[in-house]
Amino acid sequence: MKIVVLDGHTLNPGELSWKPLSELGNVDIYDRTEFNNQAILDRIVDADVVYTNKTPIDKEVIENSPNLKFIGLLATGYNIVDIEAARKNRIVVCNVPSYGSQAVGQFAIGLLLEICHHIGHHSEEVKKGRWGVVEDFCFWDYPLIELAGKTLGIIGFGRIGMSTGKIAKAMDMNVIAYDNEPNEKGKEIAEYVSLDELLRRSDVISLHCPLLKETEGIICKKNIKKMKDGVIIINNSRGSLIVEQDLADALNSGKVYAAGLDVVCEEPITASNPLLSAKNCIITPHISWAPIESRQRLLDVAVENLRSFQNGHIINCVNGLQFVLQPI
Repeated sequence: MKIVVLDGHTLNPGELSWKPLSELGNVDIYDRTEFNNQAILDRIVDADVVYTNKTPIDKEVIENSPNLKFIGLLATGYNIVDIEAARKNRIVVCNVPSYGSQAVGQFAIGLLLEICHHIGHHSEEVKKGRWGVVEDFCFWDYPLIELAGKTLGIIGFGRIGMSTGKIAKAMDMNVIAYDNEPNEKGKEIAEYVSLDELLRRSDVISLHCPLLKETEGIICKKNIKKMKDGVIIINNSRGSLIVEQDLADALNSGKVYAAGLDVVCEEPITASNPLLSAKNCIITPHISWAPIESRQRLLDVAVENLRSFQNGHIINCVNGLQFVLQPI
């Protein structure tokens, strides 16, 4: 069985081992592959299995890969694969649904804490010598914010949203949530409310929903108007949940006090992104998911997805091919 990894560097720049995957077949691992169908086909045209993180696998690639039986996502999201084309060609597509819930929740709160205290900024000012020359025993350049008693509204209350909510509750925040599928586990952490009520009541809004037709641009001019003046917005889910110009305008006007973002619409970020010059906007380079512990879990599950497939049992399938196969 020939296995090709199209873009392995982000998941594993060197400190993890590909050995468990190599035990399942002959493996070619590429750090990166150009987002060009011919370049992709040159590498996978005779492959039985392909793994991808962000390299797109579209209908043309699928239809011109006659040996392909299995597409493994090195991620949770699978919008880069033409799911319907894979299904029609009886190609199983599997993702890794839960590997970094705690890490991503932790990072969301980390963004919020940085906004509240600007720890990095003040540390740098101390190292520049500023503390040693001030007249008082301390100084601060931004308003410092206590979170206890404030309301965190979480849009999307799945595993990551709940992880974020648990941490917020530990800091004595009030947690409310908007989700299409309320459940008893969620009710132990948060009060479920409508989207409009969440927008109206929240001091902080954190996005943890998937990017769907109904969630794209959910943070827009219309919805920002419904928010409290001085609201804080956190997004380490998907960049396109936010209309970036609308958020930049709200930050610059002061309607939104601050934003902490780990994702943007176009990644890597472009120089023309309006959020780069917006007031009180912290942007990190899509790293919420990337602690080594999370990446190891991701790799372990991705390998197990293929091992199970080889043994005739499909797990974590996202394109409806949930049938039992003969071992291959």
